[in-house]
Amino acid sequence: MTMIIGHRGARNIWAENSLSGFRNVLELGVKAVEMDLHLSEAGEILVIHDATLDRTTDSSGPVRFLSPEKRKAVRLIGPAGLTGDTVPSLEEVLDILAPAHGVLLHVEIKHDENKRAYPGLAEKAADMLRRYKVADRCWLTCFDLAVLEACQQQAADIRRLVSVNVDWAERAGGIEAFVSRAKPLVDVIAVHHELMEAEWERVIALFPIDKLCVWTINDEEALRYWLSKELGYLTSDNPDLALRLQAART
Repeated sequence: MTMIIGHRGARNIWAENSLSGFRNVLELGVKAVEMDLHLSEAGEILVIHDATLDRTTDSSGPVRFLSPEKRKAVRLIGPAGLTGDTVPSLEEVLDILAPAHGVLLHVEIKHDENKRAYPGLAEKAADMLRRYKVADRCWLTCFDLAVLEACQQQAADIRRLVSVNVDWAERAGGIEAFVSRAKPLVDVIAVHHELMEAEWERVIALFPIDKLCVWTINDEEALRYWLSKELGYLTSDNPDLALRLQAART
């Protein structure tokens, strides 16, 4: 059965990558949760999608310049507007998710505002996942295969997932070239729905269907369509709807 992944917690329901979102998404019964990591100059691993604060908070500027004090003052913006949530640290998120023993964690390593990898972020994140005793139910994920190569070297005990869309496939010389390079590095390939639909026959010929993920599927028609494909994983901003439709199918 396709595993439903709560994307950034469940960003169409609660503020993305928020403690409220991670806490509440567990109540939906999801079996996997996705989050995004940046590294601050102060050495904190921060859980937020963008490299800047502009879109998802009431502040602005690069995430990496957030001090611990400023981080606790910044407020996240959710679907209904400004919330009481702040930008969480990875420790704060794991305090919520680590006790949920049946839930898998997709932990995405992001780039900074200059599109550069954060030195040491993957290694620091892996150390923290081990400390919280969740490494065996995690995937370290990224679009950048070079980052995943570093993960393979520095955190071989933690599984890896690569995400790909049209842009990243074209950079590699096409979907075949991308998958060929990714195969030795990853356990799962997450394909954007537009690329997956355009290259469906080719993709399923290149990689096992139970190790493929499609993202990000949110509306009812698209959810029904992709659930019928019986891929291994499906990422959604509306995991509540995805779970209801899946339950109706079975």
